[in-house]
Amino acid sequence: MGRARDAILEALENLTADELKKFKLKLLSVPLRDGYGRIPRGTLLPMDAVDLTDKLVSSYLEAYGAELTAVVLRDMGMQETAEQLQEITHKAQAAAPAGILAPHQMAAKPALHFIDQHRAALIARVTEVDGVLDALYGKVLTEEQYQAVRAEPTSPTKMRKLFSFAPAWNVVCKDLLLQALRDTQPFLVADLEQS
Repeated sequence: MGRARDAILEALENLTADELKKFKLKLLSVPLRDGYGRIPRGTLLPMDAVDLTDKLVSSYLEAYGAELTAVVLRDMGMQETAEQLQEITHKAQAAAPAGILAPHQMAAKPALHFIDQHRAALIARVTEVDGVLDALYGKVLTEEQYQAVRAEPTSPTKMRKLFSFAPAWNVVCKDLLLQALRDTQPFLVADLEQS
């Protein structure tokens, strides 16, 4: 578990039940960066601190999840908690190797994106391709591209076909593919991130 994730969890666990409820309501309206989607209200409201931390990190990755958490905490008037969270996060980012930086940091530092770095492993190991395609349909893939990938007979050939469109993608498209993989194949992504 990363230090930013631990810091988010600690901040959320220190909230009272009413404060946690207020946090979730404010999270539903906080402005998001381009390329990130809002966590659905029905999913968000019943979550406890642990589930909410996992959802923040899976939806926004650690660095941006911590930043969003700090923004909401400040909006609630909890400046000290927000400062502690950001201090821990900045220390974790300073110590992080280039390969595990958040997507918005990768644009500033020329490092291979997770998708490019693990291309061969993703082609060989992704088993739930249809769920990935559904998440990318209309955002990254056109109808024609979607159907072309679906027409392939096996998961590896589907992934190879999907990667044939990747040279035209920007970082946001690759981030959306990574998020789709996190949602459908979380253990595979976690394994590749540790390799």
